[in-house]
Amino acid sequence: MIRCFIQAGAIISIAAVSAAWAQVPEASPGDWPWWRGPLFNGVAAPGPPAPLEWSETKNVAWKVPVPGRGHSSPIVLGNRVLLATADDQAQVQSVVCFDRKTGAQLWKQDVNEGGFPERIHPKNTHATATIASDGTLLFASFLHHGGVHLVALDLNGKPVWQQEAGKFTPDEYRNGYAASPLLYGDLVIVAGDFDGDDSFLTAFDRATGERAWQTPRPARINYASPVVAHVAGRDQLLISGCDIVAGYDPLDGKQLWKTAATTMATAGTMVWEQELVFASGGFPDAETACIRADGSGEVVWQNKQKSYEQSMLTYDGHLYAINDGGVAYCWDAKTGDERWHQRLRGPMNASPVLANGNIYAPNEHGTIWVYRATPERFELVAENQLGSEMLATPAICGGQIFLRVADGTDEKRKETLYCIQNNSSIGLPSGKSEMGRP
Repeated sequence: MIRCFIQAGAIISIAAVSAAWAQVPEASPGDWPWWRGPLFNGVAAPGPPAPLEWSETKNVAWKVPVPGRGHSSPIVLGNRVLLATADDQAQVQSVVCFDRKTGAQLWKQDVNEGGFPERIHPKNTHATATIASDGTLLFASFLHHGGVHLVALDLNGKPVWQQEAGKFTPDEYRNGYAASPLLYGDLVIVAGDFDGDDSFLTAFDRATGERAWQTPRPARINYASPVVAHVAGRDQLLISGCDIVAGYDPLDGKQLWKTAATTMATAGTMVWEQELVFASGGFPDAETACIRADGSGEVVWQNKQKSYEQSMLTYDGHLYAINDGGVAYCWDAKTGDERWHQRLRGPMNASPVLANGNIYAPNEHGTIWVYRATPERFELVAENQLGSEMLATPAICGGQIFLRVADGTDEKRKETLYCIQNNSSIGLPSGKSEMGRP
């Protein structure tokens, strides 16, 4: 780790780079332990092939009702699947844990009560940020009582510590909160961009909850989650939005570089390819930008497409994106040259995920297209449908797909968590009811 390297002193530069990259947590095989998966970029780790086709009766290992409402994506840790959720009527925010094999609910821990903002965007929820876990603790962030609150739980749901990361009191754009917490070294990092003087990036010690650093951000509304990538020879904390794209030192929060690009509000998490980083958004303007992250802030290429809510994917020298209207694109990562585009069907909110060379792209109505990640042409593999609403990004790991799906509207709206697995049906596990309960 970097701290040990600094104290030791006489280590060659190659070792220093390795030590720095070792600060990024490593997921256990078969897990999906944080937003955008084990590699932080929406790409599943190598493993058993995930299903390509499914329905209510095909390749469904189990399904279980989700209490409350949220767009938090599932995370997967060993035999656990976890979600953040919220009861809007009771104003209670919670973390829920399910058994990975059966779908049985193992526990539900309420962590916050009251203080929900009076207004959020209709497509947002009071439990949109995805949980992150280092394998020992769970970290969940929620907006209530005018601030972003970060809670640490053990794997059995017992609270360990809770801190207010910062005030979050938007003036004009009261659309709610969305950024997911990020793990790096001994830290958990939280973003809170809004149109106020207290806009922030901050980090806490994972074990103790003690604040490690805090960095001001522009007073602009934004919804993007930060990510750490090893680019241009060092680890960089990357985030877009607030009319800039910027890189920070994840150990102390100091800004390394920034450049004017994209727009005010973005929601996607940045991706990278070698020394290049990519961002897209949003509101009020539309732009996808490629920037050299060597400190120069050089904009290598840009276009007028936008992936506002969705994050993009980089794979084998190409950038894959889906715009808000449901058009899929493939661009050359270095030049921005378009390789192909294909109209699917929008609107889009959840982010695409890449597994075993295939891209899984959900729309808001529960349809997921599966197509090849190839620059040659758009090649559809399958089109699948579950439920009537899907705004949470899938998790794909260990040959399984975990989907948070909703049916109905208003008081009749109900959420369901599905486990999709090859050669499965809704035939019940021994001793379990249809919905995965004992």
